[in-house]
Amino acid sequence: QVQLAESGGGLVQPGGSLRLSCVASISIVGIDTMGWYRQAPGKQRELVARITSSGRINYADSVKGRFTISRAKNAVYLQMNSLKPEDTAVYYCNRYPSWGYWGQGTQVTVSS
Repeated sequence: QVQLAESGGGLVQPGGSLRLSCVASISIVGIDTMGWYRQAPGKQRELVARITSSGRINYADSVKGRFTISRAKNAVYLQMNSLKPEDTAVYYCNRYPSWGYWGQGTQVTVSS
């Protein structure tokens, strides 16, 4: 079972930025698609962004133009700019589609 460790969340004002990191316990070079997901209170987990091993990227409409996903040998990153209160959620990384198990995630709170 791959261990996923997300970090980089925190409290930020609207319009601010955060950079999330996800370090995997194994190399993810051979994994075709990795993604960032989020789950807001009372809502289902949703896919925010995904990136293939060849660099093809897709974003949810709600974050296009504000978030940037990238990946390295054993990590996935999410640069989040122009944050909005509606971005408040616990953020997770995982394979796309997911492995079915999740790390602890990292809390992002956007509030003034």
